[in-house]
Amino acid sequence: MANSGSGDSVVDRVVRLIEAFPEGSAALQLSDLADRAGLPLSTAHRLVRQLAGHGLVELGGGGSVRLGMRLWELVNRNSPTLALRQAAMPLMEDIQQVLNQNVNLAVLDGWEALFVERLSRRGSVANRAKIAGRMPVHSSSAGLALMAHQSAAVQAAYLRQFADPAGQVSAGDLRGLLAATAGQGYAELAGVVDPDTWGIAVPVRDARKRTVAALGVVVPLREMRLQALVPALQTAARGIGRRLGDTGGASGFRSMEDV
Repeated sequence: MANSGSGDSVVDRVVRLIEAFPEGSAALQLSDLADRAGLPLSTAHRLVRQLAGHGLVELGGGGSVRLGMRLWELVNRNSPTLALRQAAMPLMEDIQQVLNQNVNLAVLDGWEALFVERLSRRGSVANRAKIAGRMPVHSSSAGLALMAHQSAAVQAAYLRQFADPAGQVSAGDLRGLLAATAGQGYAELAGVVDPDTWGIAVPVRDARKRTVAALGVVVPLREMRLQALVPALQTAARGIGRRLGDTGGASGFRSMEDV
């Protein structure tokens, strides 16, 4: 593919345009989109016109641009998380019915927890986890549950590169958290993301006993009941694993051990 003067390919520039849309933004002016993507306005205009021709973006009045429904359709039709979400949803709904609080599902992508599903209700406590949102491993119970059940080699690689921008957690602290999580079979973080909430998460294992996801809840500190929450989550996680095996869905997943 033709490269720009900077050496970027067309694919590179298209990806930069799509990534430039901020979370929750309905539309951007073309000039703002070009600035956010670091592209000349003329290049952004040409690429946006081509993407709009395929329905991947939509053009509005006054030069506004938004992501298109066609992009959502293509991504969701072939998403590697589709089987996981389908297997998990009935059990996540059961957990939510019991707790009446936030329930989330995450996978490990690189050194971050990527949230692929979330259920919440009016009156639930604050939950920073959002669908298609990411959180560092060390700042979420889901991230800890995922990393604590990876191989020693994967954990060592993660710890070698680990640095907390806030300077509040050291690699040694994190090593202790991972060991505790692996030993007790669940992760817990109180007041880390929000001072009034407690996050609990357990690993979801596929038929090969690989940890492919984490199932978690976010509850008020005052309603914390580990003795009730953990068994319910572990039972649901086992059910998700069985459903993945029944549908063959687990074949689409990999743990970090496969990287």
